[in-house]
Amino acid sequence: MSSPYLVPVAQLLRDVPSLITLTLEAPFDEPHEFVARGYAETDVFSEATVNAELRVESFSGGLRVRGRVQAPWHGICRRCSTPILGMSDVAVNERFVNDHAPEDDEAYEIENDFVDLAPLVHDAIFLDLPLAPLCREDCLGLCPYCGVDRNDESCDCQSPLDPRWATLDELRFIDFQVDESKEV
Repeated sequence: MSSPYLVPVAQLLRDVPSLITLTLEAPFDEPHEFVARGYAETDVFSEATVNAELRVESFSGGLRVRGRVQAPWHGICRRCSTPILGMSDVAVNERFVNDHAPEDDEAYEIENDFVDLAPLVHDAIFLDLPLAPLCREDCLGLCPYCGVDRNDESCDCQSPLDPRWATLDELRFIDFQVDESKEV
C-alpha cells in the first residue's frame, strides 16, 4: 500500500532548479502510528483529513517544500470543560536533503528519490495544537464552588472568608479633615 504522502522527486533532483505544485488531501494518521492522547488534551483524530497546498522546489543539494497545511483538531476548553473543535492552518517552509548529517536536525531526508511528507505534516500540525484552548475568548468558565457553567447561567456563590483575614474586615479608616492654612 502506497502512502499519499510519498512524492517522487527524481525528475526535480535532475532538473535543478525546477518546481512542482502539490495539492494533498489525505488522512492524518492512516497507519495509526500515534496513540490517542488523554481526554483533556488537544489532539487530532487519526481519520481527520489533512489538506495541503505545497510547492516543491529543487536546489543544488536538495529540495525546499513551502506552503500551507490544514487539519482539524479537538480539545477541551480550559475554563468551562466544553468539548471544542478547531482548525490548524500552518505555513511550512522546510528542507529535504540527500545526505542527511546527524547534526542537521532541521532537514528531512530524501530516500530513494522520494520525499515522505508525513513527518513534515505531523510536525507542523502537532506543534500548532493549542495547549489550553478556549471555546471562545470571553468564556466565563465554571463556578469553583457550585460548578455551574457561567456561560449558560449565573449563581450567587461567594467565596468563603478565610478566618485568618477576618480581623481585617473590621478595620475601618477615619477620614481626617485637614485644615488648609494659607501662609503669606
